[in-house]
Amino acid sequence: MINFEEMGFTPGILKAIQELGFESPMPVQEKVIPLMLGGEVDIIALAQTGTGKTAAFGLPLVQATDTEINNTQALILCPTRELCMQITGDLTDYARFTGKLKILAVYGGASIDNQIRGLKKGVHIIVATPGRLIDLIGRGAARLSAVTTVILDEADEMLNMGFLDSINEILEEVPDGRRTLLFSATMSKEIASIARKYMNSPVEVTIGTKNSSADNVSHAYYLIHAKDKYKVLKRIADFEPDIYGIVFCRTRNETQEVASKLIDDGYNADALHGDLSQMQRDAVMQKFRVRNLQLLVATDVAARGLDVDDLTHVINYSLPDDNEVYTHRSGRTGRAGKTGISISLVHLRERHILQQIERMVKKPFKALPIPTGTEICGKQLYNWVTKLENVVTDHQEIEKFLPDIKEKLAGLDREELLKRVVSLEFDRFLDDYRHGEDLISPVAERDGRDGGGGRSGRRDGRERDGRDREYNGNYKRLFINLGKSDGFYPEQLIELVNSNTKGPKVPIGKIDLLKTFSFFEVEASFADGLIAALSDTTFMDRRVAVEIAQEKTDKPRQGGDYTSKKPAKWSDRKPEKRNQGRSESRGKDYKKESRFGRKDKKKYSR
Repeated sequence: MINFEEMGFTPGILKAIQELGFESPMPVQEKVIPLMLGGEVDIIALAQTGTGKTAAFGLPLVQATDTEINNTQALILCPTRELCMQITGDLTDYARFTGKLKILAVYGGASIDNQIRGLKKGVHIIVATPGRLIDLIGRGAARLSAVTTVILDEADEMLNMGFLDSINEILEEVPDGRRTLLFSATMSKEIASIARKYMNSPVEVTIGTKNSSADNVSHAYYLIHAKDKYKVLKRIADFEPDIYGIVFCRTRNETQEVASKLIDDGYNADALHGDLSQMQRDAVMQKFRVRNLQLLVATDVAARGLDVDDLTHVINYSLPDDNEVYTHRSGRTGRAGKTGISISLVHLRERHILQQIERMVKKPFKALPIPTGTEICGKQLYNWVTKLENVVTDHQEIEKFLPDIKEKLAGLDREELLKRVVSLEFDRFLDDYRHGEDLISPVAERDGRDGGGGRSGRRDGRERDGRDREYNGNYKRLFINLGKSDGFYPEQLIELVNSNTKGPKVPIGKIDLLKTFSFFEVEASFADGLIAALSDTTFMDRRVAVEIAQEKTDKPRQGGDYTSKKPAKWSDRKPEKRNQGRSESRGKDYKKESRFGRKDKKKYSR
């Protein structure tokens, strides 16, 4: 491994590196720095957030900038105000022993007049968000004609935020002969398009696997009922007493709602979303950085460019609309060589989305059991005992009060005193969980499993569920007018059956999923009752129709591997049966509906 001393840095840069505590180059620095110092080659660097990218381009950029020339020689574009300020601060640290290097951050939400005055004085490096820089170029304040190096940091984030046109406009203002460096966590089609248009035979540097997550981030999920989502979030926070993380929500309203609930329930939490003023955003971020907050509840847009190195958890309260956004979320933890965990709260209808994300990040997601009340109380108690063990007791001010305290507590023996102290400290947890119902994953609750399982079209419920029931083994085969095109899989079938029946769980046998309808077996004594129970229910705004399946024959049925004497098609059914199955369930507006129903089209469309 090459060290910083061997890379060719000047004594001033090496002194700054030493004072900043950098011991050895991180992988992205080891690959990018020699390329930047060695020539004018264009570079595409694919690496996750928190892998040391700023130092990878910042250290050689500071060394290569000529402070004797009072022109803007380098431009760094980034997506957010927070990242803009962070990069500017880092470059200033790198340049502390290298002379009079002038670096200016320009971003929205700050005085544009002050930024114009700074530009008029002359700066060597501009660190900018695209929108504000476009404004300054339009006013003639930012002149880029002498720029020799352009760096696009968090390029995929900028494209996700809609800055593509602004980036194109800015790059048209920069001389053709400049060197371009592009840093991104993922390699999308848009990123590749920018590279083809504005870069000259770029060298590609990939840290880890392309479009994958960081190696030191583990991924897990809780399979939950949608109605239990907030309760599970609370249990995660209670089960991890030292949690320090971001809770990602899909919308501003959801973000504020979740944060308000956490605050009302006594957690150190706050919200970060687009409805906040810049002053409010700064106040929330400052509280979070100094750990006055344990949980920051945020939207994806608000959290972009967030620079906090010590997060223990990222919690996906809602899965992102764009699967690639998951990579950015999980990249907020496990930074600077530390480990972290990304946890997702997933209900049954989202299992297919989770599997898509799992394939994208090329890592397995571990299914976790929801912590029980007993486990939470135990974890909190042991954590408190550890703190009690390590508390500093050499405060002389307390000594004068001890005689009175001892006298007042003289009537309590040691065991009773401990019970009272613990009860006082854990009053909230004991109230919440002493008599509270433990939350169980839907599949584990109803099928005796841990929430795992795949999505094959043909399943045997008796083998999958592990039910050792004393039923007679006489199963009836039922037809249901829901199939894969409706987002209907074994988990949804089990959810539908169990949520609409009372008493003993209905034993389910083999399940065969086809495109627009399915077959499944139930123990014969439950068949009639189940048909009646499901006859007036809906699934994704569709009326459910269930009936006894026709008898099998050896003649293959069109469209599936089950057979039936008749009818082979819906069109062959008797009119009353055909109407029961399709006309009532879909109706005349069916062609206008998405597979999830018109009401949910925006929410579920991908």
